[in-house]
Parts: sequence; C-alpha cells; structure tokens
Amino acid sequence: MKQIATCLSTSLRHTCPSRKAQCRCLCVLPLGCQPGSAHRRSRLSPGLLVFILSGPLSVPEFSVIVGMLSLSATDCYIVHEIYNGENAQDQFEYELEQALEAQYKYIVIEPTRIGDETARWITVGNCLHKTTVLAGTACLFTPLALPLDYSHYISLPAGVLSLACCTLYGISWQFDPCCKYQVEYDAYRLSRLPLHTLTSSTPVVLVRKDDLHRKRLHNTIALAALVYCVKKVYELYAV
Repeated sequence: MKQIATCLSTSLRHTCPSRKAQCRCLCVLPLGCQPGSAHRRSRLSPGLLVFILSGPLSVPEFSVIVGMLSLSATDCYIVHEIYNGENAQDQFEYELEQALEAQYKYIVIEPTRIGDETARWITVGNCLHKTTVLAGTACLFTPLALPLDYSHYISLPAGVLSLACCTLYGISWQFDPCCKYQVEYDAYRLSRLPLHTLTSSTPVVLVRKDDLHRKRLHNTIALAALVYCVKKVYELYAV
C-alpha cells in the first residue's frame, strides 16, 4: 500500500515514518501504514499537538490520536488529581469552577470525591426537571381523563408538586453553571478524549449542552399548572 502522510500544518516539513525520517508534526496515516509510536508530545501553538514519532504504533494508540484531531485546545479541560498540600480539595473545586465558567465543551474530573459530588448534583437537578414536567403534565391532563368531580384530587397535588420542584430548581440550579453540563456516558465520545493520560480509571466526564429549551419547557408547564391550580381552588372554595 502506498504510504501517505497528511500533515496538520503546511508550514512544517515532514517525511513519512516509513522512510525512517523523523516527522516533525502530527501525521494521519491509513491503517495500512506502519507509522511511528507517539512517545512524546509538546505544544507548539494553541490547538496544535506535536508528536515525535518512532517505533510501531498499535491500532488503539492510532485511534486515540485520530480522535484527538477533532478536539481543539479549548474543547477539553482536565482536573488532575494532584495532591499538593492540605488544600488539594479546595484547589480541585477552584479548578472545576474555573472550567465551568470558561464553558469548555468537555470537563474531565479525575478526583473521585469532587467528581461523584458533581455527578450527584447534576442527577438531582435532572430529577427536579423531570418531576416538574411529569407532575405538571399530569396536573393538566388529569381533568381530561377523569370525571371533574374527582380529577382535582390528583391534579391539584400534582400541580403543587410541579410548582415546588420548579421553584427549587430555579433557586438552586437555574443559575449554576454546572446545570449546563451532563455526565457523558457515550463510549464513542469518551474514546475521543485523552482519558489514557489519567491516573484514575473512573473519571467523571461532563459535556456541555444547551439547556435553554429544557428550561423553557418546564417553566411553561409549571406556569400552566399554577394557572390551573389557582383556577381550580377558586372554583372549589370561592364560588
């Protein structure tokens, strides 16, 4: 098979590793080639990783390098588990807050404690959102499925639950930058991240997602449930 090397930067000269010459920039070669193994890497400029190639490269290593090509320098931030003194946990939390504020696409949390806490916080927020939507939907559609004389026994408690969850979410989660992230479980997307460089085998990976439509959905449903509850209470006790 013809050896083909495609250089990321046209300003750097390179030759294919099959010619036993050193490639000075990261090269993408087809699986039929015998490229060099990436033993060292250094940052030449933002968004450009330079690999010094030597020796055979296995297929898993090749896949990791190819996956990293689609990530820019600002796409992923890693909170490394490096303990320097007694305030290491505070440093981890500070790094995480800075990464959330910087709006990285992916945030990899290596410390177990802060990773688990962040994952639980996101899970509780998701639970409140889903409860708001489901309870509000039950409040609005129960009168259509049950007789009017009995529907309010289900619709009113469901409406109150929807309003309570929406209010709690709005107070504690709505303006938290962490609510714009979800825990990433997709194996393909995880394979594109440099997780092989971590010392932890179970890091928590966060991915940034647009939650605008989700907020609009549960706010609209909760508001509709509030209108229904006020109207129903007025009909039951004021008329």
